[in-house]
Amino acid sequence: MQSESSQTPSVLLLEAFYGGSHKQLIDLLKENIDGCSVYTLPAKKWHWRARTAALHFSQTVPTCPSYRVLFCSSVLNLCELVALRPDLSRLKKVLYFHENQLVYPVRKDQERDFQYGYNQVLSCLVSDVVVFNSVFNMDSFLSSISSFMKKIPDHRPKDLDLLIRPKCVVLYYPLQLPDVSRLLPKHKLLRRPAETSHVDDIITPQDKLQSPRCDGPPESTCESRSDLRSASEEDSLKPLHIVWPHRWEHDKNPELFFNTLIKLKERRVDFHLSVLGETFTDPPEIFVEARRLLDAHILNWGFLSSKDDYLQVLCQADVVVSTAKHEFFGVAMFL
Repeated sequence: MQSESSQTPSVLLLEAFYGGSHKQLIDLLKENIDGCSVYTLPAKKWHWRARTAALHFSQTVPTCPSYRVLFCSSVLNLCELVALRPDLSRLKKVLYFHENQLVYPVRKDQERDFQYGYNQVLSCLVSDVVVFNSVFNMDSFLSSISSFMKKIPDHRPKDLDLLIRPKCVVLYYPLQLPDVSRLLPKHKLLRRPAETSHVDDIITPQDKLQSPRCDGPPESTCESRSDLRSASEEDSLKPLHIVWPHRWEHDKNPELFFNTLIKLKERRVDFHLSVLGETFTDPPEIFVEARRLLDAHILNWGFLSSKDDYLQVLCQADVVVSTAKHEFFGVAMFL
């Protein structure tokens, strides 16, 4: 996908894996920064994107003398791109780490493909600014470079972390949290803090001797509060609604989540379940088994393309669970 600014473009946004939190960030930057040109690739086959996106962008991004800044995520091999396109090397290059491949969870360490972490290190070396979405992400990357490079049989580079660290900053993932008041059930509206003045809520000793009062118009306000309390009491009788809103991949540890729910079912604990999040290639087998064993409890299963539908499920739910082996930031736990 490509999107050109109506103004003279000064910022070049590149995203090799345009999906999930990567897409959210690019969309947010485009919406809030004037003069952006955006070039992306669909969020499919992550390993191929990481390996080949630089060549693709080198051929598709036109030469533009007005560009001043290049922003990309660490999926892109920025070192390859600026080698293929020397005109882009003069820009201020900002590299954003949603995750780092030096400590990204793998089933076995033998499965960790050296080239992806190595590409990220090279990208840092040619960047002007390296941005991480959390302190954990930054510290885990920098502290792992030395041991990671020891996998090279001989002639190992030294002190790369000392070269990269001065470029590093932490910029927590920016969020635009929507107003979900219209989607909240009545019992949750009852718990929301009032946005009006609380001067009239001050209770004097004399007030305590009087019968309980309702502020504002006596009939309508008292009735509305009574309705809300009734709704809250009714809702308390419903089964607990549990949501799991993550990518269907092994690093999110779905086995722990579903095995726990299966045990709850065996103990005859009633609950409702919504399993959301995006599915990429080869999701863990536990999803097939869980769908079969927990079918009677399932309200929603699979990715919801409508943001309103997604927010509606979150608002209706009681508990959102993360069983991730670790999170670099964990955007799904905020939206």
